[in-house]
Amino acid sequence: MTLMPGGVNGGVSFWLTHLPGEPRRPALTADRDADVAVVGAGYSGLWAAYHLTEVRPDLRIVVLEAEHVGYGASGRNGGWLSQLIPGNRAKYAAGPMGTDGVARLQQAMLEGITAVVGVAERHGFDIDAHRGGNLVVATTKAGLTRLQARRAADVHHGLPVDRVHTLSPAEVARRIDVRGATGGLHYPDVTRINPAKLVRGLATLLEARGVVIHEGTRVTGVESGRAVTAAGTVSAPHILLAAEGYGGPIVGARRIIPVNSSMIATRVLTDDEWAHIGWSDHDCLSDAAHTFIYAQRTADGRIAIGGRGSPYRFRSGTGGDGQTPESTVELLTARLREYFPDVSFDIEHAWSGVLGVTRDWCTSVYFDRATGIGHTMGYAGHGVTSAYVAARSLAHLTLGLDTPSTRLPWVDYRSRLWEPEPIRWVGVHSMYRLFRIADWWEERRGSDETSVLGRAAGHLAGLHG
Repeated sequence: MTLMPGGVNGGVSFWLTHLPGEPRRPALTADRDADVAVVGAGYSGLWAAYHLTEVRPDLRIVVLEAEHVGYGASGRNGGWLSQLIPGNRAKYAAGPMGTDGVARLQQAMLEGITAVVGVAERHGFDIDAHRGGNLVVATTKAGLTRLQARRAADVHHGLPVDRVHTLSPAEVARRIDVRGATGGLHYPDVTRINPAKLVRGLATLLEARGVVIHEGTRVTGVESGRAVTAAGTVSAPHILLAAEGYGGPIVGARRIIPVNSSMIATRVLTDDEWAHIGWSDHDCLSDAAHTFIYAQRTADGRIAIGGRGSPYRFRSGTGGDGQTPESTVELLTARLREYFPDVSFDIEHAWSGVLGVTRDWCTSVYFDRATGIGHTMGYAGHGVTSAYVAARSLAHLTLGLDTPSTRLPWVDYRSRLWEPEPIRWVGVHSMYRLFRIADWWEERRGSDETSVLGRAAGHLAGLHG
C-alpha cells in the first residue's frame, strides 16, 4: 500500500505540516557574546533555557539551531508525555546512587508529565494534551510474559503500584479493541500531546523572556567559552549541547548514534470506524513485540503510529527531511490492519526522524565546571518528558545549584563508546533482524517465554545487564 492520493512523504512531519507556517528566525551573521550558548532548538535546548530563566531571568541566552525550531525529534515524535525512564534502569541502579536514585528519577518523570502540561496551560499555548494513559497490549503468550515481568520491574524500580495496572483481554478490548490481545498493562499518567505545538509554544515563550534563537546556524565546533559557526562565534562562559541524535559531530560519533524511527498518519476516521476500534479514552497505544509500535489517537481523529523500520544509516546518517521507504509505510500499515481488521486505512502522511542512543541506551547529563561545557543526550526514544527533567538537571548544574535535579542517576553518567564502522552498522541491523525473527518465532510457536533470539538481540543491543 502506498500513500493515498495527495499524501505526503517527508516534509519533516505531519505535526509541523498541519500547523500554520511561521517566519524563519534570523541566522547568526556576526560574532556575539552571551552568558549561555545552547546548541539545538529542540526540547532539550529550549527546556534548558526555560529552566535557566526560571532561576536567572537576567541571563543572556542564545540558542543556535542548524535548521529550524523542532526540526529534529522534537517535531517528529509520537507525542507521548510518558513516565518511562530512558535506558537501562539496572545500569543506573548499579551506580553510586543505587536503587534509591532510580526511584527518585522515576518520581521526577511522573512529576515531569504534569509539569510540562502545566507550563503550556499557564502560558496559554494549546498542545492537545489528554491524559488517557498508555495501553501496552500483548498479542502473544511470550509478550504477555514480558509484560508481567515489566510490571514487576517497574514496581521494583520505584513506580507506585497504582500507576501500572494489569489488564485481561476483555479489559484491553474495553479500552482499545486490538484483535488477538492476550492481555496488557495500563499506565494512567501518560499524556497524549501534539509535539510540534509544544516545541513551537516553548520557543515563543522563551523569546518573550528575551532568549535569542538563531535558526539556520550550524555549530561546527565547541571549545571552552566558544561555540563556532561558519557565520560567527558566540562567546559565552557556558556552552550547553542539546542536539540529541544530531549531536555526534560535536560530542563524538561513537558517544551517541542516530537511530531511525518512522511514523505514518491515517486520514481522519469516521465515527463508525472509531466505534469498531474503541479508543474512546485516547490512550497512547504500544505493544509487547520486540519490534514494537507506538501510536496515538490524534486530536483531529486520526491514528498516528510509529516504529523503527530501517533502523540505522551507515556512518550515522540522519536522513534529512524525513523521506520514508515504502516498505516501512507498508510495515506500519500492516500492523494497523492486523490490530483493526474491520477498518480500511488510507495513509495521508509518512515521515521519519532520528533519536539519540548511547551504547547502553541510558541518558547522560554532564557539566564540566573547568570548561563550562555541558550536555544532555541519549533519550533513546523516550525524550518528551525526559527532555524537561534532564534539561532541568543540566540547567541547575550550570548554575552551580545543589537540588534534587542534580542528584539524579543520569548526572555524570557515562556509557561506553559504540563500536567503529562497519561493526556498528552490522551490529545494529543484526539486532533488529533478530528482533523481527524472534517476533515471528514466538507467534508461530505460541511459546510462553521470550525466544532465545529475542534475548540474544537484547544483549547485543546493550539493553540487559
